[in-house]
Amino acid sequence: MKTRMMTLALICIVAVGVKAQNIYVSSYTDGTIDEYGMDGSTVSTPLISGVLEPEGFAISGNDVFVANSASENGAYTIGEYTTSGATVNTSLISGLSAPFGVAISGNDLFVANWGNGTIGEYTTSGATINTALVTGLSHPAGIAISGNDLFVANRDGSTVGEYGLDGSTINASLISSGLDEPLGIAVSGNDLFVANSFIGTVGEYTTSGTPVNVSLITGLTVPFGITAFGDNLFVADWGGTIGEYGLDGSTINASLISGLDDPTDIAIIPAPEPSALTMVGLGVAAIWLWRLVRM
Repeated sequence: MKTRMMTLALICIVAVGVKAQNIYVSSYTDGTIDEYGMDGSTVSTPLISGVLEPEGFAISGNDVFVANSASENGAYTIGEYTTSGATVNTSLISGLSAPFGVAISGNDLFVANWGNGTIGEYTTSGATINTALVTGLSHPAGIAISGNDLFVANRDGSTVGEYGLDGSTINASLISSGLDEPLGIAVSGNDLFVANSFIGTVGEYTTSGTPVNVSLITGLTVPFGITAFGDNLFVADWGGTIGEYGLDGSTINASLISGLDDPTDIAIIPAPEPSALTMVGLGVAAIWLWRLVRM
């Protein structure tokens, strides 16, 4: 009896307030955001629907910000939803030009406008900070942030540029070798990973622009979105799959998720750390259960 109660106590302590990591994927043709488990299992498809050709999206806390790359009545927008799938504001930000990549730093939202070659800056509440923070780009697609640096993949010209979060140019051609119509970009530590849509590869570079392995991952169809999580890379391949790879390029599961309809971007929400209040509550529960077991 005591053993059973102790087991129950341990289960309670582990289970309270813990949410598993989940993978979120945008589908261009379906106009959806879908949710999957880290093992590729289906959680909710669709989680969010009615999006207009989503190219990119970003998650901050419980909010999902989605770029509508197609227009409705001539208006390109960023829509806001919750990670539970609820609609907050389908036109949180408007007046964009075929928005593609989306990245978040603190309370600021950065949007790559494919149409007019700019990066715009907004707050996560939708307020405009600077619609032309960075200009003169050539079909900017994926964007990634590391510290105070903003990295932008330019599909035309096949370059990756580096800029400050204040819009200052650090190196407009930080990377120009080994790229071929790059779309997705991800940062992990001091490494940049770039998805080359035309030749079906992912290349690895340092954040200083030095090539590490320009063909780290090969054999992809049209790699679109890419994200780094822990020791792994997850790649959204337009051919219909999400593949999982090691940061060293090793294949873990090239078809972790399959049967998708033109996946474009991917994001992963980590399991949240228990709050101090939760930890106190768990401690009290553990003491109470321990006393109960000893009775």
